[in-house]
Amino acid sequence: MSDIIYKSVTRISGPLLFVEGVGSVGYNELVEIRLQNGERRTGQVLESRRGLAIVQVFGQTTGLDVGNTSVKFLGETARVPVSDEMLGRIFNGIGEPRDNLGPIIASEKREIVGEAINPYSREEPSEFIETGISTIDGMNTLVRGQKLPIFSGSGLPHNRLAAQIARQAKVLSSSEGFSVVFGAMGITSEEANFFIEEFRNTGALNRSVLFLNLASDPSMERIILPRVALTTAEYLAYEKDMHVLVILSDMTNYCEALREISAAREEVPGRRGYPGYMYTDLSTIYERAGKIRGRNGSITQLPILSMPSDDMTHPIPDLTGYITEGQIVLSRDLHRRGIYPPVNVLPSLSRLMNQGIGKGRTREDHRGVADQLYSSYGRGVDLRSLAAIVGQEALGKDDRLYLEFANKFEEMFVSQGYDEDRSIERTLEIGWELLSMFPERELKRVKKEYIEKYGKPVK
Repeated sequence: MSDIIYKSVTRISGPLLFVEGVGSVGYNELVEIRLQNGERRTGQVLESRRGLAIVQVFGQTTGLDVGNTSVKFLGETARVPVSDEMLGRIFNGIGEPRDNLGPIIASEKREIVGEAINPYSREEPSEFIETGISTIDGMNTLVRGQKLPIFSGSGLPHNRLAAQIARQAKVLSSSEGFSVVFGAMGITSEEANFFIEEFRNTGALNRSVLFLNLASDPSMERIILPRVALTTAEYLAYEKDMHVLVILSDMTNYCEALREISAAREEVPGRRGYPGYMYTDLSTIYERAGKIRGRNGSITQLPILSMPSDDMTHPIPDLTGYITEGQIVLSRDLHRRGIYPPVNVLPSLSRLMNQGIGKGRTREDHRGVADQLYSSYGRGVDLRSLAAIVGQEALGKDDRLYLEFANKFEEMFVSQGYDEDRSIERTLEIGWELLSMFPERELKRVKKEYIEKYGKPVK
């Protein structure tokens, strides 16, 4: 650690300090910022070149002025204390307790940047995670070690869905402990209170670690929070042999903070003003999910993002889709009709679904039931548009049957109560109840042996 104190701050721009005349400092090196009144704040080196260091401040920059602010470089990177005592606790975006229960006493501190998982060391995800939600378990199955984002929109109930998944999620075929690391970025005080009360009242807090960054908190915390959360998850997974489900909401607020810092650095903007390196930056978060050979623990990610203007081609969902293994898409139309959770199964996808379902994992008929439900529902939705033009009476008998199926599919399969935790067996039972509307000749995606064993098709 250097004993040199620099008083050469030349500019303050948003959350950034520009310090000139700096010697050798490293990327991500921690910085102590001292104000004239003796107050001290923490920052981190974002960039260093030709004697100029750009420092991002962890907190507000109010009260800082160029002439009376001094900077000391600490010679170490940002670390967070980790311990299994973090379970049941609530922290802010930089890992400081916000539940008035005192600091964590930990024997180890870990760098928040983490280490990339060697692709050769990765183990193929293959274990089913039951969320208790039919549209996910039945149609877009979540697999242990997967990264499966939820694409939502402003005003849609993604927070309720996140809380429900955190409460209900479980690994059926595993003996390891199960925990949840929940990180919320840029949320309102009302949303923060909802999450805290929901986790406490349902008992989910006992197996969870919460990191909450409010909209009124510094935007810089939104950049730090997912890395602190994932560092905690890596400790619980690979040191304590736990399966950890990491839920990050809302990644759109994270990307907005990234754009704010990029603008303060006067970088050349990319698509819609976001920095050109946003893809790489997001990958450093998403790729910290997975299973490692020889380790019992694992990390599964459920990042949540609200698509601006419900646009799936927006840079945030677009780049997220390239990195992750599918998406769960929430529908504004279903939400308007009072259906919860408003999951639109047609654009939703889980690329690792086949690895986590079938005999010995869920049930041998799972794949066929999912395919048949998807095909039948897709045809029914298409016929709605036709019926709106020509009228339902002009449709043939089979077409009217598919139209009725689409309505019942949304009422019975998609829609379920906020406190309703459906087992995979119950989800598949509902699927077969719906498919019993069709004659056997229409069930072309399900093996005949499964129809005879589980189904009750119309003759």
